[in-house]
Amino acid sequence: MVTIIAAIAANNALGKDNQLIWHLPADLKRFKKTTLNHAVIMGRKTYESLGKPLPNRTNILITRDKNYKADEGCVVVNSLKEALKIAAEVDENPFILGGAEIYKQAMPFTDKLDITFVHHQFDADVFFPEIDKTIWKETSRKNFKADENNKYDYSFVTYISKKKEVI
Repeated sequence: MVTIIAAIAANNALGKDNQLIWHLPADLKRFKKTTLNHAVIMGRKTYESLGKPLPNRTNILITRDKNYKADEGCVVVNSLKEALKIAAEVDENPFILGGAEIYKQAMPFTDKLDITFVHHQFDADVFFPEIDKTIWKETSRKNFKADENNKYDYSFVTYISKKKEVI
């Protein structure tokens, strides 16, 4: 089961200048717990924004640059198809971490969306694709109010694909 995991704002914002716009410790904790010991697929810019491989995960990076060198512990590929193939060899439940272009490419091949909705609009330069309710069925939602650690109201929402294409 391929899962896209993302934190998106009310206006589908993902980030600006290759950085997250908000800081929600509850989301970061959930992200770590959910993706630990899994294969994670991400674009080069997302990887560079992290600054290093995510520990205790198989880090698979997608880049058009055939000569790109990543840190030790990373697998570098040149297409989503190749990334999904490698991920399937090591994990039956890989996660797609972004960025925006990778999310867009991966939507048709994804079984599940694991989304943190941040209930605020932000100025951004990258956005998550629209979640088409004719394709995606919401299966769970947990709502949280802002608190001393998390500045914005947010929700953890899971969607399952009603239909899935094959690569």
